Amino acid sequence: MLNHHRVGAGEPLVLVHGIGSRWQVWEPIIDTLARSFEVFAVDLPGFGDSEPLAHTTVDTLTDALAAFLTEQGLERPHLAGNSMGGLIVLALGARGLAGSVTAFSPIGFWSGAGRVWCRQALGRSRTLGRLLRPAVPALLGTPAGRTALLGLVFGKPWAVDATVALDTADGAMDSPGFDSALASFAGARMPAGGRLDRIPVTVAWGSRDILLTYATQSRRARDRLPGARHITLPGSGHIPFYDDPDRCAQVVRDQLGARPQ
Repeated sequence: MLNHHRVGAGEPLVLVHGIGSRWQVWEPIIDTLARSFEVFAVDLPGFGDSEPLAHTTVDTLTDALAAFLTEQGLERPHLAGNSMGGLIVLALGARGLAGSVTAFSPIGFWSGAGRVWCRQALGRSRTLGRLLRPAVPALLGTPAGRTALLGLVFGKPWAVDATVALDTADGAMDSPGFDSALASFAGARMPAGGRLDRIPVTVAWGSRDILLTYATQSRRARDRLPGARHITLPGSGHIPFYDDPDRCAQVVRDQLGARPQ
C-alpha cells in the first residue's frame, strides 16, 4: 500500500510526483481540485512515507502505481503526474489504465544529451545538498539561497516559502529510492504505441524549465503526441505548482471537464 493523501468527492484523480519528491508537491492545487474530484495524491515507493521497493526503476514504480489503482478499486481514473511521475502516468495511459492523462514536464522526451544533463544535474544537486547539509536551512531561509539551490526545479525559487524549500531539499536528499530511480532514467522512454490516442491527454511545460529544457523537449512531446493538447506555462519551472498554482489547477480541471465551483 502506498502512502497517500485522499480528499474531495467526485470522479477519482490520482496525482503522481517526480523523483525526490512526495505527495505534498501538489498542495498548492489540491484544494482547488478537490472541489470537483476525489483526489488521491500518492507517495511513490522509496519517496515520502512509502516504503522502498527491492529494485526501484521507472518501470517498477509504474507497476507499483498500477497495483495501487487495483487495490483502491480505481478503474481508469484520471491521472496527473510531474517529471518522472509524468512519464509514469503516460505509461499507464498507454496500458489502458487511465481515463485521461495530464503530464507536467514529463521525462522521456529527451535527446541523449538532454538525458545525461538531467541525470547529472539531479545527481550533483543531491550530492551538493548533502555536503552543505548543516548550512542548508540557513541558505534556504534567504531568497538568494533559494535561487541558488532550487533554481533547477522552480521558475521563481526566490518566491517559494522557506519551509517548502527546505522540505523540497530534504526530500531529494533523503529519498531511499532516489539513486536507483535516477539510474533507471538511462533507459526511460515514452512508450511506443498503446492506447493514449483513445483518451484525452494534456502535456504542460513551464517556459522556465531548465532541467528538461522547455524549447527542445516540449517540441519532441508535440511530435511524439500529436493528438494531445500541449500547453506552455509562462514563467514556470520544472515543478510549476508553486510558480503558478491557479494556471496549473486550471490545466487539470480543463482536461477533466470540471465545472467552475
